[in-house]
Amino acid sequence: MPINRKPTAASRLKQDYMRLKRDPVPYISAEPLPSNILEWHFVVKGPEDTPYLGGYYHGKLLFPRDFPFRPPAIYILTPNGRFKPNTRLCLSISDFHPDSWNPAWSVATILTGLLSFMLESTPTLGSIDSTSYEKERFARNSLTFNLRNEIFKELFPEVCAEIEEVIRERGDAPEETQAAPVHHQPLCVNQGTQGGTWGSLGTNVIVILVLAIFALIVNYILKSMGQD
Repeated sequence: MPINRKPTAASRLKQDYMRLKRDPVPYISAEPLPSNILEWHFVVKGPEDTPYLGGYYHGKLLFPRDFPFRPPAIYILTPNGRFKPNTRLCLSISDFHPDSWNPAWSVATILTGLLSFMLESTPTLGSIDSTSYEKERFARNSLTFNLRNEIFKELFPEVCAEIEEVIRERGDAPEETQAAPVHHQPLCVNQGTQGGTWGSLGTNVIVILVLAIFALIVNYILKSMGQD
């Protein structure tokens, strides 16, 4: 009688790799380390009509030995203005939420979900706040940043050639990468910003009231001196 064995992580990931080569995910390339199939690296190319256009974002997936029954850890390594670099991200498709994980989800599903979340503004643990202008600067600077990474160059030679061509066509030196304002989320949940907005408004009102009172006092003193 045949025994139904659960697929090992290696066999499942090999299947996912073949599917990715057959049906690539738009804007995304992915490769496992030759020495460790449990560590995958990927490149997200910034989609059109987004502040990420022109950017190349390198990240990695760290799969547990019992994948696909538990989800991977997800990291983005390239500064991007949406996620804190080299930080474990709290997403419904990551190891932060094994309760919501579906073993039927593949590497393609994970990467598609990551790109979708990147294009949103929903806060979570590992996300940061930045303006569209700052994201555009990160996109521009991402090219030379990635070319300094040896693993990136080893796994994605075609992407590197594409990046080098873009740099040649651009014909100018990249700007220095500047860190975007970081807003740490204390919990791995979707959180609103209403409390922060009201807090900032209250602070501004107090400052205006103090300045107004100070102006009245100065005006009173000046009038008193004039009467003397």
